[in-house]
Amino acid sequence: MTETIFSKIIAGEIPCAKVYEDEHTFAFMDAGQVNPGHVLVATKEPAETILDLDEDLAAALFRTVTKVAKAVQVAFEPEGLTLLQANKPAGLQTVPHFHVHVLPRYTDDGVGLTWPKKDPDLETLRGYAGRIAVE
Repeated sequence: MTETIFSKIIAGEIPCAKVYEDEHTFAFMDAGQVNPGHVLVATKEPAETILDLDEDLAAALFRTVTKVAKAVQVAFEPEGLTLLQANKPAGLQTVPHFHVHVLPRYTDDGVGLTWPKKDPDLETLRGYAGRIAVE
């Protein structure tokens, strides 16, 4: 993986507002706060997408996401939380370093997350499911 702005933040080369750090993860305030309390939780180990994580690192990351989400809820008392994780440019990933957004949400905060609903029938869904081999 090439060096990213997140790897530079984690290494202390770029200043940030750190929220939490442990052996495997690093959480910091998103500089582009969508709402107050918007935190990014990233892996310390270089990984570009979820496809690059092993189960242990994924578990460590989501333990931290859970801790941060609970702390954001206490600190900012949002009406809701959105956890967002994107992979590859077509998936809307803008920084090629695995991370999860912990985003406090409020009614009518202007944040949108929409996609076109396709409504396939049950047989089509079963066909899709049959193509997915989870190990």
